[in-house]
Amino acid sequence: MVTGLAQQAAERTQDNVLAASVTTIAETLRSEQGEVRLELPYSAFSMLGAISEDRVFYRVAKGTTLLTGYEDLPVPTASLPSGGRVVFDTGQYSGEEIRMATVSRLVLAGTEPVPITVTVAQTRGGIASISADLSQQAAYLAIAFFLVAVSLSAFAARTSLRPLNEIAAAVSRRGPSDLRPLRRSAPTELAPLMTSLNRLMERLGQSIRSAEDFIAEAAHRIRTPLATVRAQAEIALRSVEDDDQKQRLRQMIRAIDESSRSAGQLLDHATVIYRTDDLVRTPVLLSDLVGRTVAGLEPTAAMKDIHLSVEMVKAKVEVDPVLMDNALRNVLDNAIKYSPPETTVTIAVSEQGGEVRIAIKDQGGGLGDGPIDMLTKRFQRGANTQGIVGSGLGLTIAKDVLVAHGGRLELESLQGEKGTCATLVLPSS
Repeated sequence: MVTGLAQQAAERTQDNVLAASVTTIAETLRSEQGEVRLELPYSAFSMLGAISEDRVFYRVAKGTTLLTGYEDLPVPTASLPSGGRVVFDTGQYSGEEIRMATVSRLVLAGTEPVPITVTVAQTRGGIASISADLSQQAAYLAIAFFLVAVSLSAFAARTSLRPLNEIAAAVSRRGPSDLRPLRRSAPTELAPLMTSLNRLMERLGQSIRSAEDFIAEAAHRIRTPLATVRAQAEIALRSVEDDDQKQRLRQMIRAIDESSRSAGQLLDHATVIYRTDDLVRTPVLLSDLVGRTVAGLEPTAAMKDIHLSVEMVKAKVEVDPVLMDNALRNVLDNAIKYSPPETTVTIAVSEQGGEVRIAIKDQGGGLGDGPIDMLTKRFQRGANTQGIVGSGLGLTIAKDVLVAHGGRLELESLQGEKGTCATLVLPSS
């Protein structure tokens, strides 16, 4: 499109100069003593040379008689109008394309006017060059304009998006539990977004608080009736003498224990899920943490005459104490639960290679024949745990807590002896 416009502009320029040249020549025609006189003005051709270096041809004829100029120069194919109007035409001459301007004028020769035809032609090589130069300059200007427009658009977009990026950065820097309203200055256009975002965070906060309250209330509502039912079932078990009734009461007590344990561990799991999103790390001496957890489970171990042996080193870690106590208690409870009476459960704390390891070894039936990784999934238990109360959440809770702290849970069956080793691995501080 730019090339076409440039070519049209160059052609119009050439036509205007040709028209001026042919008109100048025609105006010098005069009659003297019955003959037509013509003096070719220098200016008629100099103006053609001003626009390009193309060759110029001319022809002046009276009817079909050549008066001066190039005899073989093509004549216009169209009829010439009266009144001195210039006619333009394009043709070939000497193997080149030419542009011609022709005008007809009546000159009085003797007693009658004689029509004189004046034709001026010019080759078009220079016009093509001028057209190409104009196209190139227009292309350069278009590219420059495009680059300037892109730069201005990028600057405008970056400037207009800066407040939005600042809001996004402010939100991304917050912790998962930080749902305070955003208090930032923003353009008027972003005010609806800020209002909607603050309302969303307020609704999320209310939803989280409602969920926490519901979990705590549900666990309490479940545990309390179950404890009452279990107490009544134990009283009934002592008072009945029929063996069938005693068996049914024992099954009832077992089901109550499973339900109570499941409710407690579901609450623990929900607590772990919530707190791992916003860990509160505190420097803790691991020996103190392990000692408190072991002391809390000693009565449970004593009921089965299980001895808890502790081997500790003074290692310090940065953890959430509540979550770590939860993880350690679940793994140690499993070891006690699956160990036969009158055995030993060993808790050994060691530090090596930038890691702190809490290895808990029992003398139970091992991990079974199934895939070990499946035991850390929710509600998954080994094939050798039939008849033992459990929910399949203890190892899941421990694994989630350790992963949240950048650690891991390692499980293995002891070689050459019965039992399991569960190792809680944490990065040392």
